[in-house]
Amino acid sequence: MPLLEIDDLSVSFDTPDGTVSAVRGVSMALEAGKTLAIVGESGSGKSQTAFAALGLLAKNGRATGSVRFEGEEILNAPLKALNKIRAEKIAMVFQDPMTSLNPYMRVSDQMSEVLIHHKGMGKKDAVAEAVRMLDAVHIPSARERIRLYPHEFSGGMRQRVMIAMSLLCRPRLLIADEPTTALDVTVQAQIMSLFSELQSEFGMALLLITHDLGVVAGSCEDVVVMYGGRIMEKAPVDPLFADPVHPYTLGLLGAIPRVDTGTEELLTIPGAPPNMTNPPPGCPFRPRCAWGGDDCDAVVPPLDPVGPNRSRACIRPVETIREGIPAAYEEALP
Repeated sequence: MPLLEIDDLSVSFDTPDGTVSAVRGVSMALEAGKTLAIVGESGSGKSQTAFAALGLLAKNGRATGSVRFEGEEILNAPLKALNKIRAEKIAMVFQDPMTSLNPYMRVSDQMSEVLIHHKGMGKKDAVAEAVRMLDAVHIPSARERIRLYPHEFSGGMRQRVMIAMSLLCRPRLLIADEPTTALDVTVQAQIMSLFSELQSEFGMALLLITHDLGVVAGSCEDVVVMYGGRIMEKAPVDPLFADPVHPYTLGLLGAIPRVDTGTEELLTIPGAPPNMTNPPPGCPFRPRCAWGGDDCDAVVPPLDPVGPNRSRACIRPVETIREGIPAAYEEALP
């Protein structure tokens, strides 16, 4: 049985301009101890999928479908039940640690508060455990630095504090929402290496949300590619990079800087993501797709299997995409 199982999840928001369909019929699963990445541009529905699962949607949002954790339905569960699951079984690291940490509280107070509330520990024991966790995420001189305020840490160190805080209750699943976006490349690599190390140490599963396929290349086992609130492609990491079979995946790969192509200009996908208040008919990627045609407007492509543990949502034959790759995408392939 999967640790986390999402089935036909849809998320929408009521706004003055109409209903925004942020997530549309998404299904995926994550096994215990494994790593799954959800990849896509901003607005593709990645974060809202996770927020819906944890009951963190904005007040104007609503979710339908099913989210099961350890076999138990948690979508739209009562707040009391969700509060017991959050932190203790599922923890989340948000994109910007500076907005997640309270600037008026010392790190020691913020971290110990988690253990006092969820584990019933005394303040002294909670601070000692927090120091041990800061050591685990490689913050130097943790015993002294835990008394500092968030602004006294660098961006990478603040992110490590957030990771340490999320792991205090030893959750079975860690959701990391764009955890490396505001960090430089060197620190990004350090954070991803840290996730891998902590997974081995604590045996937790990791759900990584990112817009950058390059981040997941060496750190994840499976990838879900989302666009326009739908899943475009699902695959293990290595086959996805070696043989992408959806036009959108090819476009994302083309946006990754490479040192072995000899080109100085980054490739881009033409156009812009769809307006989810009035999404296009049929395939959401149709207006930007080099293989698109009028027939793509007629039907929403189902997520069909195309190999072992692989599926994609596209009506074009895989061979057509492989043989007729436009020159703009060709250089992006490994």
